[in-house]
Amino acid sequence: MQLLDPLLRAGPVREVFSDRRTVQTMLDFEAALARAQAAIGVIPATAVSAIVAACEAADFDLSVLAEQAALGGNLAIPLVQHLTARVKTRDAQAARFVHWGATSQDVIDTALVLQLREAFALVDDDLLRLISVLVRQIERHRSTVMIGRTWMQHGLPTTLGLKLAGTLDAVLRHRQRFAEIRHRCCVVQFGGAAGTLASLGARGLAVSVALAHELQLELPDIPWHGQRDRIAEVAACFGGLTGSLGKLARDISLMTQTEVGELAEGAGAGRGGSSTMPHKRNPVGCAIVLAAAVRVPPLVATVLAAMVQEHERGLGAWHAEWESLPELIQLAAGALHTSIDLIDRLEVHPDAMRSNLDRTHGLIMAEAVMMALGDAIGRLEAHHLIEAACRQALTEGRQLRAVLGDNAGVRGHLSEQNLDGLLDPTAYLGAADPFIDRVLARAAASA
Repeated sequence: MQLLDPLLRAGPVREVFSDRRTVQTMLDFEAALARAQAAIGVIPATAVSAIVAACEAADFDLSVLAEQAALGGNLAIPLVQHLTARVKTRDAQAARFVHWGATSQDVIDTALVLQLREAFALVDDDLLRLISVLVRQIERHRSTVMIGRTWMQHGLPTTLGLKLAGTLDAVLRHRQRFAEIRHRCCVVQFGGAAGTLASLGARGLAVSVALAHELQLELPDIPWHGQRDRIAEVAACFGGLTGSLGKLARDISLMTQTEVGELAEGAGAGRGGSSTMPHKRNPVGCAIVLAAAVRVPPLVATVLAAMVQEHERGLGAWHAEWESLPELIQLAAGALHTSIDLIDRLEVHPDAMRSNLDRTHGLIMAEAVMMALGDAIGRLEAHHLIEAACRQALTEGRQLRAVLGDNAGVRGHLSEQNLDGLLDPTAYLGAADPFIDRVLARAAASA
């Protein structure tokens, strides 16, 4: 099913894992293997041109490969058979050296690594774009005061800039994680039937070196057929990124609720409408990201569970990676791509934010008053006194400022001017600006 690809897998990464691209990367391995082995003298140099010329995915019938893969247990078996046949039509002698000394898992794993390398580059491009739009919105709204919520309830004042800076901080870490795993994960897989390269004798390691050079991949110390920590690390990184994007989308969607109205997704023709309610403006961008945040974690769990593989080459667990990893990467990349537009076109409603700050009639500033009063009478006593004043304000339906002004225990230590200042949400933002500055500086340094 591809009907939902533009919705759930937006962006260029989905093409990296298309059927055609998957077959082409496998053929890229076969072509590179032939060149590497000819360079070492394992196969005749005259065989290379015919093998390389036949390694074009456009010339293969993917439906036939799919049907035959069901019989062979993996896609590499019928692919190598068809490749050999195609080479034979060009050069019968060259056909003898197709896939020389390799095993199916060498082809499939290395092809996946080639796809991962391409996906990493595209994801990094989108991470940079997301960082850019986040920086712009943070700078624009660093002083846009809003309520900070804890346990879904009004807590203390914060700023939209600081809230978005929290996301930027996480995205910067995710970008660093992806950079760190590239050299560990972008490695060739070449071990032959049981990871010893016995079929190539003393020249096995030399071919490995040449193959890694041909594909511009790192050469691991040892084949990794049964050791899947690299694949698991990739899954975990994409899972972590999706979780952070999901947190962003959850917060934005809550702030777009009609009763809150602090944010809205960017409007556009046909965007966010309802099939029956003409007035609706649904947060569809948030929905896409949140859908990915629901679907990706179980796929990550599948890849982690697939680490337990039998002996030198596993049975079933390796197969479980084939769809799970590409699917979770495409969903994560789609959420990332959608998040760029979501933040770039975000509509901010400062008046609604101000109205919500005042919704509790000053109760959100109780901590500020308590801390100031605590300097004079001690924190615990001040806590009890202000807590009682808050209960009174709620019971009587009064502004906290009025209740405090009538309280002799408060008036004895805090002047009217003091209370006015303490009950101003814009004056109780703590280190919000320095925190923002620190994250923005790191973003600038990483650009």
